[in-house]
Amino acid sequence: MSDQGISGEAGKPRPSARERAYEWICTAILSGVFSEGQFLDEAALAREVNTSRTPVREALHRLQAERFVELVPRRGAQVRVVNATEMREVYQARFVIESDAMVRICERRLGSPPESGELLEAMEAAGRDRNWNELAQLDQAFHSSIVRHRGNAVLSEMYDAMRPRQVRLSVRTITEVPERLPTIEHEHRRLKAALDAHDGELSVSVLDTHLREVPELVRAFG
Repeated sequence: MSDQGISGEAGKPRPSARERAYEWICTAILSGVFSEGQFLDEAALAREVNTSRTPVREALHRLQAERFVELVPRRGAQVRVVNATEMREVYQARFVIESDAMVRICERRLGSPPESGELLEAMEAAGRDRNWNELAQLDQAFHSSIVRHRGNAVLSEMYDAMRPRQVRLSVRTITEVPERLPTIEHEHRRLKAALDAHDGELSVSVLDTHLREVPELVRAFG
């Protein structure tokens, strides 16, 4: 029987070998097990995931599409190096989509997304535990919830396409400058408050500050 035909806990289908390989490698990259520029050995990865090399190879192709790794001819998969230019461009793209969403949300007086408060509390708990991977995942979910709340499915899809890079940048950011965590948490709370007050101008101003280049980060990514 294939992996997909085996039920796991609570009757859920067990993830396929390819999915297990993808999740394991992705988590390892985000948590720093594999450093930027490091080459990954397919055979070693297959042993870690307890599968054959084919699912690992398929997972690496997906990770290449999501810009976690680069497949180098005759050398294999290499963890991508994120530089200051890419960080700047991701932040610029985020600002365009998120600021539009916030203005529209305030114009329609929708308030903050219903799940935003719970996401902020979970994010702050992850920060206290210094679980940077979980924090980054929740950070992306918080901002994505705002874009989704606007009600434009195409913009939501475009935004979520940046998720892998956004999460990876967030992990790298908080790892490099953990002392910024209180500032980040305060800005998130201000974003929610501005949306609840239906103040589009303030929400965009807070977002601009939130995504502004920090010299320490530019140097770290350089």
